[in-house]
Amino acid sequence: MRNGPVGILLCAGFGRRFGGDKLLAPLADGTPVAVASARTLVAALGRAVAVLRPGQTGLAARLAEAGIEVWVSPQAEQGMGASLAAAVQSQAQASGWVVALGDMPWVREDTHRRVALALQRGASIVAPFHQGQRGHPVGFGAAWGADLAGLSGDEGARALLRQQAVQVTCIDVDDPGCLRDVDTPQDLVGQRPQGR
Repeated sequence: MRNGPVGILLCAGFGRRFGGDKLLAPLADGTPVAVASARTLVAALGRAVAVLRPGQTGLAARLAEAGIEVWVSPQAEQGMGASLAAAVQSQAQASGWVVALGDMPWVREDTHRRVALALQRGASIVAPFHQGQRGHPVGFGAAWGADLAGLSGDEGARALLRQQAVQVTCIDVDDPGCLRDVDTPQDLVGQRPQGR
């Protein structure tokens, strides 16, 4: 029997454009970027797993403190697709997966919750849209388990979304955070906290 949708937080990137470990970089309130992302995902879904590559021990400890399950995968070093595949394989009994990015700490709790709810109501692929732009997280129903588990390299699920565009259920959200990530230190300058 399958359980409900599980949150997957992708945290295995190298942060090369940032010039260091951006996932541990502090937000305005001092919370590390990935910890803020994890807390929101766990608050919205209850069950969530963060996938890391070997060697991210400091991040793993902080994420565990935040209440998210930590899954360390050697395959995660190969890129986002491999990270996502490893996480889905580790949560194969879920009824779906809400895939979030560790470097997007401003996504609102309600956005995660609405994506999960759409999956529970039978949607195949779900994505939030803010002012006409597709954001994160992206939800996948159980039917996509084999496709997700077979991903490799660094592209993640983008290829699936391109191939299956007609099947994407769009949720309009008033959440600019679903479009905003941390790529460079400048992305943390002048930040303002967002409501849930």
